[in-house]
Amino acid sequence: MAYYKNFILSVLFMLTGYLCISQKSTVIGDCTVTYSLTTSDPSVQSKLAGASKTVYIKGQKSRTDFLSDGFRQTTIYDKKAGMAVVMKEIGAEKYISKYTQDEWKSQNKKYENKTVSLINETKTILSYTCKKAVITTRDGNSYSFYYAPSIVPSATENPFQFSDIPGLVLEYESSAGSSDKLIVFTATSINLSPVPASRFEIPTTGFRL
Repeated sequence: MAYYKNFILSVLFMLTGYLCISQKSTVIGDCTVTYSLTTSDPSVQSKLAGASKTVYIKGQKSRTDFLSDGFRQTTIYDKKAGMAVVMKEIGAEKYISKYTQDEWKSQNKKYENKTVSLINETKTILSYTCKKAVITTRDGNSYSFYYAPSIVPSATENPFQFSDIPGLVLEYESSAGSSDKLIVFTATSINLSPVPASRFEIPTTGFRL
C-alpha cells in the first residue's frame, strides 16, 4: 500500500509541475501588432474608415503608428528613460514634440489612480485565449480590455494606460474624443519576428518643433 501511495503522490507531483510550467507566461522582447478601429457612432466611424494602428515593441522601447486619411501620428516611448517623442503629419505639415518623464506623465494624468479589475471572462482573438480586464479612471469612466496572459510584452505603448494588465492587450476600448461613444481597437495580426532598431530612430530634420 505504501508503494502505491508513494507512486500516486509522485504522479500528482509531476502533473502539478507540468501544469505550472504550461501556465507560465512568455515574455516577448520583439513583436508587431496591428489593430483595426471600430465604433458604434456613425459620425466617428466615417472618419475612421481605413484607419489602423500598429504597435512595435523591441526591448524597453515601443513605437505606435496611427494612420488615417490625411493624418499620421507616431509615438516612440523609451521605458527605461521614461521619455516620449510624438510626431504628427497633417497633410504636408510635419510636427515633432519631445516629452520628459514628468511631462509624459502629465500628458497621461487621466490614468492616475485608475483601478484595474480582472474579470473571469475569456475571448479568443487571433487564436489566443484572452482574459478580460476593466479599467476605471478616477472620473468614473470604465473601459474593457482583453489580454493574452500567455505572452507578456517587455514594454507597452503607454505604461500609464496599460499598466497592471498581465499580458499582451489584443482588444481594448478608448474614448472617441468629445463623443460619449467608445472606439474599439482589435488586433488583426501579430508578428513575433525581431523588429528593426531603425524603427525607433528619432528624425533630426523634416519636422517642426
